Amino acid sequence: MANRHLARSITLQTLFEWDSTGAPVEQVKDILARNVAEFGGDDVDRTFMEQLLDGVLAKKADVDLVIEKAAPEWPLDRIAPVDRNILRIGLYELLFADRTQVPAKVAINEAIELAKTFGGDSSGRFVNGVLGAVYKELGEPGKDEQGKKKVKREELPLEKMGGAIVYAKHDGQYYLALVHDVFGRWTLSKGHIEEDPTPQAGVTRVIKEELGLDAKVEDQVGENEYVASHPEKGKVRKHVWFFLASSSFEPLTLKKSGGLDDAKWFRLQDIIDLNFYDDMLPIVTAAVQKLLDDASKHA
Repeated sequence: MANRHLARSITLQTLFEWDSTGAPVEQVKDILARNVAEFGGDDVDRTFMEQLLDGVLAKKADVDLVIEKAAPEWPLDRIAPVDRNILRIGLYELLFADRTQVPAKVAINEAIELAKTFGGDSSGRFVNGVLGAVYKELGEPGKDEQGKKKVKREELPLEKMGGAIVYAKHDGQYYLALVHDVFGRWTLSKGHIEEDPTPQAGVTRVIKEELGLDAKVEDQVGENEYVASHPEKGKVRKHVWFFLASSSFEPLTLKKSGGLDDAKWFRLQDIIDLNFYDDMLPIVTAAVQKLLDDASKHA
């Protein structure tokens, strides 16, 4: 395991050469063999390098799309080739590698170290910023992972969050305002509310900041709690309160965020085909049912 940093370094050099010279993908293994012979030691983890290289190349299109969404002000061709390929390695390990072999914190820290060693003066900050933006929502795709060391849930640091099912009536129909994240899922607007006097006040602020809407927070429709991994804090406990919130039907103004890339209004009948996180479905369903029940009472 101690030589995996060296293995990542050689893989980076291989990807950099392949990317910057425009060599055919069929030549990548030859480039790797030459770099291993020049820079590797007797006990270098050749298997790990080959698996990492194959994985990055197989998921390159997916990873590049995440980079574009997480750093929209930096088109791929404007990112320095070494930084671009460090991000490819880091994001591949963060999103697709076996978490039991490469924990999220390790994937991020290793990418930052590569940037400090091989990149320019600002590479470390840039790589950290992009990976941090993507990691912002890893409480969802990675929240159920469990480490080998058992820690009681109540002993973990608590982060308080508030979320909302924002709805509006337009042309006699209900619409929901949903946000789309860089992992390809539609989800609910939410944010930290530790500094707010009440969860309702925090949710009102979050909706305004994230969607640009002046919403009226109504009934609570659900809550959940999960354990997520933070690259600096380690494991944290996140508790989220979800509320219904009414708004006028206005254009959505999505807050610039590396974790989110779109926001749209959807009619109730259209949301059934959307790609939600599993733990969001009961909350959205409860909110929709309440809206329909209220509508039938006033019909």
